[in-house]
Amino acid sequence: MEDDAPVIYGLEFQARALTPQTAETDAIRFLVGTQSLKYDNQIHIIDFDDENNIINKNVLLHQVGEIWHISASPADKGVLATCYNKTSDSKVLTCAAVWRMPEDSEPGGHESPDDSASTAHTLELLCHLDNTTHGSMACQTYCIENAHGQLVRDLDFNPNKQYYLASCGDDCKVKFWDTRDVTEPVKTLEEHSHWVWNVRYNHSHDQLVLTGSSDSRVILSNMVSISSEPFGHLVDDDDLSDQEERRPEEKSQEPPQDSVIATYEEHEDSVYAVDWSSADPWLFASLSYDGRLVINRVPRALKYHILL
Repeated sequence: MEDDAPVIYGLEFQARALTPQTAETDAIRFLVGTQSLKYDNQIHIIDFDDENNIINKNVLLHQVGEIWHISASPADKGVLATCYNKTSDSKVLTCAAVWRMPEDSEPGGHESPDDSASTAHTLELLCHLDNTTHGSMACQTYCIENAHGQLVRDLDFNPNKQYYLASCGDDCKVKFWDTRDVTEPVKTLEEHSHWVWNVRYNHSHDQLVLTGSSDSRVILSNMVSISSEPFGHLVDDDDLSDQEERRPEEKSQEPPQDSVIATYEEHEDSVYAVDWSSADPWLFASLSYDGRLVINRVPRALKYHILL
């Protein structure tokens, strides 16, 4: 059985900010923020129709500056936050704000970003995020010294296994840590040939790990040995049928080994963001700096191996 071909969407401007619409669990939806110094920046709302393999979109204006990071509310699908740069008195200021999208912003109603006069294309500012007046209230719980040989670009916590996190950086490595003992990583991946900008655990099947790099590649790895189910999906003997019990050779099989599942090379520029869909655990998106968004799926053979 052949895997489905990737679906590609091109933005008008350069981009490096990508997030799934976390609170939306029915539709496959991603938000993408652009980086333009000359024109008003945009947030593209991307809906993927899995049955017909097509993309629907809507475009909102983000006029305050170029977007470096975007995050969707886990509770309210109409709320998002952006980190952005703006210029003031010949200085570049780094800012953050929380926004509400218009109620009719779901894809399908607007196909062109040119209709900027419409109020349906504007974000409502809820608040600025600024701790300069109150100071920092954070306290350090642990520290991983010299985690990478060069800059650390990203990290992600395992959603299903306490104490575990993954980090990546300019040393081209992805490292997996147990925060109870950070003297050395529990695993290290060295599959990329340039800076690794992004690492993401799959929220449902945490052995699946995505990474994106300046080598223009996205790599999907199976880190089963340090996942929440290192021996696969455990089934009680009482739940097995008579036919299943008559196959002892399957019980003696060794657990699957950590490996690279697939390398995706649809991008031609640095891949700055990768993320999993919040509605479909087998689908993910990647974004390169030239504004190319690529939607891919976990290979079917691995999907069925995990499920069955």
